[in-house]
Amino acid sequence: SWAVRRSGTGARPRNLGTVAKQGDRPRVLPAQPLRSAVQILLMVAVLWGVEFYDDITPPAGDLELNGIQPRDPNGLDGVLWAPLLHGGWDHLVSNSVPLLVLGWLVLANGPRQFVAVTATVWLAAGLGTWLIAEPGTTHVGASGVAFGWMVFLLVRGFFLGSCAQILVAAVLFFYWGGMLWGVLPGQPDISWQGHLCGALGGLVAAWLVSRNTRGPGKPSAPGTLAA
Repeated sequence: SWAVRRSGTGARPRNLGTVAKQGDRPRVLPAQPLRSAVQILLMVAVLWGVEFYDDITPPAGDLELNGIQPRDPNGLDGVLWAPLLHGGWDHLVSNSVPLLVLGWLVLANGPRQFVAVTATVWLAAGLGTWLIAEPGTTHVGASGVAFGWMVFLLVRGFFLGSCAQILVAAVLFFYWGGMLWGVLPGQPDISWQGHLCGALGGLVAAWLVSRNTRGPGKPSAPGTLAA
């Protein structure tokens, strides 16, 4: 996420989708890889379309003013719009590859779970930023969602007791583990609050998925970690 200074002035989903039918194991990779790739490409294409529209409609860059404005009631609706907005093409390009790869992996267990996990992360990142970020700033960008997806993928294998998913988590950590430093303050114009709250949303989403997963011969129950 990206934060700029301004001059002047939900309910958590109860069911994060059925991961697998009883007797099946949760998937690590999408069952239909090409279809999932098209779906995530379309999602990222929407972000590029929004940035293009922002560029060609005068005054350019004004859409960013619809981002999250912490502790300002008038900026609360930015929770819905902020992940769709970016602070320029460089910002969008830097987010696109993680969104494509991580989003494709989150689609492994179907669009229903993908939507529920993304909604949890989206709201956690947005509401958390609105509550804890510095007033007088505006926060935009989809990196909070990317951080949430990353943490979801990193921890779901441990919650589910799945060796295959833990292996995927290890590969992801090897390539993108450094991005987790983005949850710490200190980098100018970087919304570490969005990163941190998105990551916490991913943790919550992984826990909720584990509670709703049926393992082989195991009933779904609170605290049950399916294989």
